[in-house]
Amino acid sequence: MRQVSRRSALRIGVGGALAAAGAVALPGTAGASGVAPVPGTDEVTPPDAPAAVGGRKVRDLTGPEETGAFAAPWTDLGIPVRCPDGSVLLVCGDSFAGSGVGAADWRAPIALRCPDGAPDALLVTGSVGGAHAEQLVPEDHIPLPGGNSTAIPSDAFTIGDTMYLHLMRGVIHQTEHSDLWRSRDNGNTWEYLCKWPGNQHAGQFQQKTYAVAQDGYCYVLSTAFNRDTSSGLLLHRVPHARVGEPAAYEPWGFADGAWRWGNPPTTVARQREWGEICFRAMGGKYALTWLNLDPVSIRAQVFALPTSNLYTTPEQTMITATAPGKETGTAVAHPYGGFVVPGSTFADFHITVSQWYDAQNYRVMQYRITGLTS
Repeated sequence: MRQVSRRSALRIGVGGALAAAGAVALPGTAGASGVAPVPGTDEVTPPDAPAAVGGRKVRDLTGPEETGAFAAPWTDLGIPVRCPDGSVLLVCGDSFAGSGVGAADWRAPIALRCPDGAPDALLVTGSVGGAHAEQLVPEDHIPLPGGNSTAIPSDAFTIGDTMYLHLMRGVIHQTEHSDLWRSRDNGNTWEYLCKWPGNQHAGQFQQKTYAVAQDGYCYVLSTAFNRDTSSGLLLHRVPHARVGEPAAYEPWGFADGAWRWGNPPTTVARQREWGEICFRAMGGKYALTWLNLDPVSIRAQVFALPTSNLYTTPEQTMITATAPGKETGTAVAHPYGGFVVPGSTFADFHITVSQWYDAQNYRVMQYRITGLTS
């Protein structure tokens, strides 16, 4: 079952498409232990069925009651990032005031504040901007061929006392470029660092997510930002001190019979149509979560190394799709997102899940996932 996202609706006009509602195996065989298969040989067969885990909804994080006081009753994504002061910031995408999605005061991105950084105490009590959540960076939502421009966050992360924000710019699903910003005051103000063209690596460097590792590197996974486009999953690494330098991003790829850093980038996972992605270093391992589109579900993989073999790593289903009014457990109507909450462990794994299916059902929720195999 395919799901048409809010992003697709915004591409053709907010409010004008509220009623609108594949994976291809990449050739390869199992390569050396701990790395992805060698491209261009036998076809990879993924696990027969993703493992399912348990869990429950913890709470709505946004909505008229939760975030209406900050002029953000209608918002999504809610990428949670630990601030240097220990609090958590929820970085949100297209956000609106008024009676529903698209009604008034379009801003993107915005950020909501949760002063208690513990996963089981995640409650919004403020915003960057106070009573009116302000747009974090300049974005005029100008009319362009295909729709209006916007600034969609794909990730937010912290290194030491500095926060970083990665944005995808242009018309929804027509990314003209992506850019990186930093904050040194717990997310109150943001400074532009650099940008990448939207067509870099055949468009597969548009949507980025950063695992901040203890070895001095960030490991960066990326895809195309278009749910209608089949994309690989590319891996790069960059030193912590050079995340704002595009030339410092070193690709991981297969060439001349071997996988190496510095080779041209090669997809490290099955090609598919990707939704949101989130990559984190945690508990001495790495976790990748993403929105899968066929079937619609939010999945996770847990692995030992950034270069582990994702073709054979089990895909564990955390969230499944259901119809409005039939939600129970971890079955959610029109889910997307799936960003890991800071402070999570593999035994007590929390994610933010977005939902959108009409003008008044557009929100960020928190789910606790149990039984994740690590």
